[in-house]
Amino acid sequence: MQRIFAALPLLFTLAACGGEGNPSGAPENHAEAEAGHMAEGVVTLTPQQIATAGIELVRPTLGGAGGAIEAPAMIESDPDLTRVVAAPIEGRVVALTRNLGDQVRRGETLAVLESREAASMQAEVEKAVSRLKLARATLDRDEALYKRGFRPLREVQISRADFEQAETGLRLARQQLAASGVRGTSLNRIVVAAPISGRIVARSASLGQVFMADAAETELFRIADTGRLSVTLSLSAADAARVKPGAPVEVSATGRRATASIRFVSPALDPQTRLVRAIARLDNRSGTWRVGETVNAAVQLPGGGGDGALRVPTTAVQTVEGKAMVFVRTDSGFRATPVTLGRQDGAAVVVTGGLTGREQIAATNSFTLKSALGAAEAGHED
Repeated sequence: MQRIFAALPLLFTLAACGGEGNPSGAPENHAEAEAGHMAEGVVTLTPQQIATAGIELVRPTLGGAGGAIEAPAMIESDPDLTRVVAAPIEGRVVALTRNLGDQVRRGETLAVLESREAASMQAEVEKAVSRLKLARATLDRDEALYKRGFRPLREVQISRADFEQAETGLRLARQQLAASGVRGTSLNRIVVAAPISGRIVARSASLGQVFMADAAETELFRIADTGRLSVTLSLSAADAARVKPGAPVEVSATGRRATASIRFVSPALDPQTRLVRAIARLDNRSGTWRVGETVNAAVQLPGGGGDGALRVPTTAVQTVEGKAMVFVRTDSGFRATPVTLGRQDGAAVVVTGGLTGREQIAATNSFTLKSALGAAEAGHED
C-alpha cells in the first residue's frame, strides 16, 4: 500500500509533464503551453492502482434526507448476544481450556471445576437410582403376588406410590445436577461449557481460583457473538425526539465506513449526563469493528421528498490551495475539480457548483490524491 501511495506523485509528474519535453522545461510554443496547463490537476492511475490504494468511487446523490444528527459513539457487544459464564456452585478451577479472544462453539468446554458439592450431588443421584431400583423390584413382586392372591391390593398400591416417589426423587436429583453443570465420569468435577457460540471477550478465571457459594463475584468468562455489534450514542432530548427506530446511521472511523440502523431510543434521560441513550445495530460479520472503539455516527433523518440538492461524502472533499476540490474519475485517473460547497448534512455536504451529478468521484482515501497532487506540483516547479 505504501509503495502505491509513494508512486502517486511520480505518476502525476509524468502526467503533468506530458512525458519527454525539451531539456529547459519551457514550452516550445503556445499550443504546448496550453497542453501543459490542461494537464495540471491530473493524477494518472490505472484501475489496479486505484483498487490497491483503497480508493472508493461513488456518484453524487441528488435530493436528500432531512439532514443528519452527528455524535460520537461507542462500539459495544450486543446485549442480546452476550453471555456471562459464572461458577455454578462452590469449587476450585483445575483446568482452563480457552483463553481471551478465542472463538468457541456452543457446548464446548471452557473450564473444569473441582467441587465437594458436586460430589455430594453425584452421590444423591446414585442414591436415587438405587432407591428407584428397589422400589421397582418391590412393586413387581407385590403385583405378581397380588395376581396369585397372596398380597392385598392395599400393599400393591403402597408399593406403586413408593415407586412413583422414587422416580420423582431421581428426576429432581438429576435436574439439580444438570443445573450445576456437572458433567463427565468424575464424581467431583464440574465441566463449564459455552452457552453460545462466539468470541471470549473477557476472562477472569485463573487456575487454582476458588469460588465460594456466597461470593459476590463468580464470573469466569464473558462470551459475545461479534458478528453483530451495538453502536451506542448519547443524544440531546431535542435530537432524540427526531430519531425513530429503523433510522439509518452512518458509522465511520479512520479508513472504515458502514451503515447501522437504530433499534432503540431510550424513553428516559440519563440522570447524570441528562442525555438520551440510543442504540444502533451494526453488522460485523466481516470483523471490521472492535468492541470498545470510539467512532463517529451520523443518524440520517427522514426528509420531505428531498430538496433537490447535490450531495457528496465529506471524505471526498479536499482543500487545495485554499479551494474545495473533489477528484473526478477520468479515463486515465483523476482530475481535481473545484466545487462550491453549501451546508453539511451529517456525513455528506451539499455541492452548489462544479458538478453535474453524473461524475464518479473518489469518496475514500482522497487525501492520497491530494498528497500526490501537491508533490507533483512541487516537482514541476523545481
